[in-house]
Amino acid sequence: MKIVVIGGTGLIGSKTVAILRQGGHEVVAASPKSGINSITGEGLQEAMNGAHVVIDLANSPSFEDNAVIEFFEASGRNIHAAEAVAGVKHHVALSIVGTDRTPDNGYFRAKVAQEKLVEKAGIPYTIIRSTQFLEFLGGIAASSVQGNTVRVSPGLFQPIAADDVAAIVADVALAAPRNGIVEIAGAQRAPFNEIIARYLSAIGDPREVVCDPEARYFGGRVEEHSLVPLGEARLGHIGLDEWLRRSQAA
Repeated sequence: MKIVVIGGTGLIGSKTVAILRQGGHEVVAASPKSGINSITGEGLQEAMNGAHVVIDLANSPSFEDNAVIEFFEASGRNIHAAEAVAGVKHHVALSIVGTDRTPDNGYFRAKVAQEKLVEKAGIPYTIIRSTQFLEFLGGIAASSVQGNTVRVSPGLFQPIAADDVAAIVADVALAAPRNGIVEIAGAQRAPFNEIIARYLSAIGDPREVVCDPEARYFGGRVEEHSLVPLGEARLGHIGLDEWLRRSQAA
């Protein structure tokens, strides 16, 4: 089976491509570096010709509110147009758990726009909404620094390892389209501030983590269940401690 992975050289994309190739599939790892650009359309149609599945893992180079929504809308339109011509049978898009519950987060609003394009494109699809990746804990902590403290919401958090995300993305891509949403999350759920505190302690960062109900998450207010699945979800197998062990070994 031919599968095109948009964003195939990124964190999740590179892992997903490897899994699918190990399964014997013909996989195109599409990225601007490989001459396939979902924004300009360069190389897109050629890459999709003969493809059965397209996995969209593209991410905006800018997180500024207007730039990110323009990216996902332009990229989505180009991808869906090329898919229609190529006769693609399954479009898989990676989104975020809670993206429709945090309207004051510009990135989340852009992902909602992306999802709407997927739903209206007329191509069988599956949207995978994932919780935040464990690999981003350092960046999340850095964005929450105030002086010598890290201020983090006590809202629930359930981060997932990139290896688990890639495995599920590959599995979903090979299954029948759901024409709906699949939610995925990490193996462990705990208050956001506790997970960040455990992470910083494990890497030897002495800064104090302060539990602050008013702390924002990239501009968005975090309620108790803002960032975790509300219903059934597929769970990863790698918990925080195991992920830290692997990361430190690497």
